[in-house]
Amino acid sequence: MSDETYRLTTAQAIVRWLANQFIEIDGTEYRLCGGGFGIFGHGNVTCLGEALYAHRDALPLYRGQNEQSMGFAAAAYAKTWLRQRFMFCTASAGPGTSNLVTSAALAHANRLPMLMLCGDTYATRLPDPVLQQMENFGDPTLGVNDAFRPVSRYWDRITHPAQVIQSLPAAIATLLDPADCGPAFIGLPQDVQGWSHDYPAVFFEKKVHRIRRVSPDAEEIADAAALLKSAARPMIIAGGGVQYSRAVADLTAFAEAHDIPVVETIAGRANMVATHPLNIGPIGVTGSDSANAIAEQADVILAVGTRLQDFTTGSWTAFARDARIVSINAARHDAGKHRALPVVGDAKRALEALGAAMAGYRAPESWTELARRERACWDAYVAENVSHGNKPNSYAQAIGTVNALCDPRDRIVTASGGLPAEITANWRTLDTGTVDVEFGFSCMGYEVAGGWGARIAQSEREPDKDTIVFVGDGAYMLMNSDIYSSVLTRKKMIVLLLDNGGWAVINKLQNNVGSESFNCLYEDAPTIPEPFDVDFEAHAAAMGATAETVENAEELGEAFKRAKASDKTYVICMKVAAYGAWTDKGHTWWECGTPEVSESEKVRAAHAEWESARPRQRQGV
Repeated sequence: MSDETYRLTTAQAIVRWLANQFIEIDGTEYRLCGGGFGIFGHGNVTCLGEALYAHRDALPLYRGQNEQSMGFAAAAYAKTWLRQRFMFCTASAGPGTSNLVTSAALAHANRLPMLMLCGDTYATRLPDPVLQQMENFGDPTLGVNDAFRPVSRYWDRITHPAQVIQSLPAAIATLLDPADCGPAFIGLPQDVQGWSHDYPAVFFEKKVHRIRRVSPDAEEIADAAALLKSAARPMIIAGGGVQYSRAVADLTAFAEAHDIPVVETIAGRANMVATHPLNIGPIGVTGSDSANAIAEQADVILAVGTRLQDFTTGSWTAFARDARIVSINAARHDAGKHRALPVVGDAKRALEALGAAMAGYRAPESWTELARRERACWDAYVAENVSHGNKPNSYAQAIGTVNALCDPRDRIVTASGGLPAEITANWRTLDTGTVDVEFGFSCMGYEVAGGWGARIAQSEREPDKDTIVFVGDGAYMLMNSDIYSSVLTRKKMIVLLLDNGGWAVINKLQNNVGSESFNCLYEDAPTIPEPFDVDFEAHAAAMGATAETVENAEELGEAFKRAKASDKTYVICMKVAAYGAWTDKGHTWWECGTPEVSESEKVRAAHAEWESARPRQRQGV
């Protein structure tokens, strides 16, 4: 080993080391870190900014407009690369960094790799208190950056330059670990960033990473196989982990070999194409009648790569109370939920091993045929739901119009509000791995920012395909500035902006529990005497996008064709109904706190109706 060293600042060492990390994907080497999103300010411009400038070609830095949206873009980038590559985010000390907390929570909930390199207050404390410092009177070591501890899978604060020799590899190990994957936070005090150290040259040698595939325990496979082979009504729940394991083809092959119906979670949408005869539809609160009908009857459920959140399980009312669950998951935490028989390991390897152990087993033909008939009924409902006809404008119509005209490999991005449910229920998958419905942390504002991040990744993988964003007016008003970012960086998106006059889906929930419409739609906000419409077309155009407004789904279809032909971000605006135009089928019960006591008879009646379904809820069994 050479004794050669490089005299570098902490910031320079971090950036040089990142630039020399690579990953092998299907026999091809890529730089592990695709670059970063950065907003400079106090705490990261003078030292980290200087280091990033020297590596601007190897690690391109995208200038975001808001730190939270940068984090969303980084999450979407990681999703598009199936967690095999990541982006870093850098923010200034204080409010710039604290704006990233929500993004970190989103990445944590979704088990997504994202590296945060964030400014921190001075390690020496000599100039304290400084601008943008949050003083803690009883503990001077505690600062705003400590708020990232519960939303990070790895957290560190660098107080000496030599620490990065241990900290950086540990952070990357977390980002690439299938079980522990999530955001990594590294706090960089402003003075420490500029301090120097003699780093060993070997630290900066090129390293090629590979994502670990953990083989499942043979006894767990044997137990799982025995239970599944006893099933008269088996069902597979396919989650987002199927895609992250690159096990989509393996799951399809397993289902075909054993003739087992498959349902998809929100994160697992696009694990199977819509026309596959074993694809019975999306499950849960935002699901389909077909998937939920067989879930109620299944006696053994194989859950693959899902954390079984409440929208998937109908708050644990979607299944028979005596149904048994086998859970394949890389994370022990997720594999053992609700007394599931756990199979801890990589989904691809687990499905291979489980398939071999189940050789010769096929689900009863009557069960599989029942599932197919349920799916046929659901398909007929969706076809009617997305049709135009003499009906008010709806999310479903816009979804169906785009679905009929897009390329099978175009990427669909949405989040929050009513669109996750509407796309999950109504979108017919044309090709696998093409749908990103952010519902793990359900962040409003992910839509446009996530679209930008997805487009950056897509331009590296499938540059001739489009990124298509569905966003409501509420989420657009919350966070829209990355339309400008996409135009500046020439990362084209097609944005479908569907305006229903506020937060209509929350108004729908309000009404569903017996409450009056209040403060969700602009027309029902008592502090708004004269509501008026935002000129979304003009607003998007002011940020450099091509924009137009359409009156109905037919006009939307023609505008979408123009958007496909454009080489610049294109925003299509259309009003949709706030009432009476929702997808009204496919929903399971959902745990929702309702008032036990109220002066309103409607609220009392809704509470009684809601609670009447509670006896079906599995309580940890």
